[in-house]
Amino acid sequence: MRNLKRSFWAILAILVVLWLIAEPSVFQSATFFALRGAMVQLSGILAIGCMSVAMILALRPRWPESWLGGLDKMYRLHKWLGITALVVAVVHWLWANGPKWAVGWGLLERPTRGARPPIENPIAAFFADLRGSAESLGEWAFYAAVVLIVLALIQYFPYRLFYKTHRLLALAYLVLVFHAVVLIRFSYWTSPLGWVMAVLLASGTWASVVVLLRRVGASRQVKGRIVLLQYYPGVRALESKIEVPHGWPGHKPGQFAFATSDASEGAHPYTIASNWHAENPGITFITKELGDHTSRLRKTLRAGQEVTLEGPYGCFTFDDDCPHQIWIGGGIGITPFVARMKHMAMQKEAPDWPEAQMVDLFHSTADVDEEALGKLAADARSADVRLHVLIDARDGHLTGERVRRAVPQWREASIWFCGPAGFGEALKRDFAAHDFPVKWRFHQEFFAMR
Repeated sequence: MRNLKRSFWAILAILVVLWLIAEPSVFQSATFFALRGAMVQLSGILAIGCMSVAMILALRPRWPESWLGGLDKMYRLHKWLGITALVVAVVHWLWANGPKWAVGWGLLERPTRGARPPIENPIAAFFADLRGSAESLGEWAFYAAVVLIVLALIQYFPYRLFYKTHRLLALAYLVLVFHAVVLIRFSYWTSPLGWVMAVLLASGTWASVVVLLRRVGASRQVKGRIVLLQYYPGVRALESKIEVPHGWPGHKPGQFAFATSDASEGAHPYTIASNWHAENPGITFITKELGDHTSRLRKTLRAGQEVTLEGPYGCFTFDDDCPHQIWIGGGIGITPFVARMKHMAMQKEAPDWPEAQMVDLFHSTADVDEEALGKLAADARSADVRLHVLIDARDGHLTGERVRRAVPQWREASIWFCGPAGFGEALKRDFAAHDFPVKWRFHQEFFAMR
């Protein structure tokens, strides 16, 4: 999480510093309209810069995943950048239009302009001719981007519609690239700011084309076939076993993959609930009925159906050398721990974790399915994991204090949490208040891709 925040603020700081280098006279602006021109440039550069990085991250690149802590953290950065681009773009629009309105209302007086000298540079002259078109198209693209970003932030907006409308942001972005290239002050292009913006705009343009062609993650996609479906009515969860005969590179317990069973719905992310057997290649997902799409899976999926898988992704892989690990799975957040226990049971004779490492697993759930809980208990016994099951109606809610009472060695442990975000944040604050080094040893999966 710390690298996530560092990356976000570093992107903004770099753009601002580069702009100050390109515009050293900004603090000497003698008039309001001179300041307005500078602020229009700065806000525009920040908005298109943030949007460009967000577009690049939309391709799910592998190279920043380990630095940011996983694709789930990368999508958090993508969301932050999108929101920042939205806010700064509104500021940009207000700087561009507000003074015009003030002049029309008689609150400001437009400065008198003398004759403009002819533009000698042919490229600058060409851009000057395009200025009107860039301003007009950019304004309409701005309105479209505002609507599309706001829709993306509304959690109740159905995913199947979000999947279709969010892709339209790539079109709006391409228009805004044209707007930026034409209207960024021409002198900037020969400065470090111009070089960085050229790279960002070119990379963002490439990313937009990939998104529009629906080729995101195409090189990491393989075909699979559903071989078994089992529904657990008590917890409203569907277990799907998928055979992947060719192409899957293998995965670590705790990672996830995107699965597409209906092209009109697009790819959905699911934590993998199985360990990897190269000699018997297959993947298991456990999906809880939480939304419109997942609630329909029990009726729409069938044995023998072909699905497309993409991945694996994620860094929630239990890699540390702490003598004790505490796992906390809230509801369907138990899934990565199931995969890890299956892996530990298979690797007992040749463990790839510290030999004396002990594990306590806490599973807090509001729903009960005896068959599912029986399988969980069997997995825990096979992996020598101490299991604590807390059913809300019977045992009350899991708290940090209950974890500490059950695990006296908690100060030497690492904590791995997967479940509702609010639950995880409450536990993190609780342990931080007891001087637990949450920055280094509290690992949380942000399983929210929008």
